[in-house]
Order: sequence, then C-alpha cells, then structure tokens
Amino acid sequence: MIKKLLTLHIFIISQCLFSPLSHAQTTLDKCESTEQTSAGLSRCLDTVKDAIDRELQTWVNNHTFNLEEKAIITGRYSALNMFKRSQSSFITFRDNDCRWQYLMISPDKGASSAYKKCYILLSKSRIKELSQIQ
Repeated sequence: MIKKLLTLHIFIISQCLFSPLSHAQTTLDKCESTEQTSAGLSRCLDTVKDAIDRELQTWVNNHTFNLEEKAIITGRYSALNMFKRSQSSFITFRDNDCRWQYLMISPDKGASSAYKKCYILLSKSRIKELSQIQ
C-alpha cells in the first residue's frame, strides 16, 4: 500500500514539474497575436483552456493526495475537507467571474473569447497559488 502511494505521489509530482504552464502563456499570447478570425481565436483559446484545466487538475490531485496521506496518519480530515471546499468555491468563483464578463460583452462576437481568457487567467492564478504551497 505504501509503495503504491509513493509511486502515485512521484507520478503526480513529475506531472507538475513538467507541466505546460509557461507554454500555456506563450500559447495564449500566440493565439491573440496570430489568429485573424474570432472562430480561429476561439479554437486556439479552447486548446489553451484544455491544457490549463489538465495542469490545474494535476495540482489539485497532488494536494488532495498529500492531504489524504496526512489524514490517514493523523486521523484528522479537516484540512482535506477544507481544501476540497476551497477548490469547489474557486470553481464557482471562476465561473461566475468570467460569466459576468461574457454577459457584459454579449451578444458581440468577442464575448466567448473574453470568457475563455478570463477562465485561463484565473486558472493560471490558482495554479500559481497551489504550486507555492508545500
């Protein structure tokens, strides 16, 4: 059991260390500078958003794993439960914050891109926050 947990932990850390966060920013900049049509920009932003989602999930999994491991040892699950609640609250905040920006621009063509940019930037901020926590 311990060996399996250690192997999983090493895998999660390696995924975090080799994640595409800096690549995602370059890609976001590239999307904005190279895409000529709103449809092309939207597709490009979808690609960046998917990469950011994967990276964020990797960090969430890493922290969840660490907190579960500590909870098993100590018998205290409050930190794990609070982390899960904070992640759920972040997702709600991100969706609402980006949605009002979308609605402000809607029905213009740039509304979808504004939502996706907001989503990417807030997710990157959360990734940065999670990456700094030991």
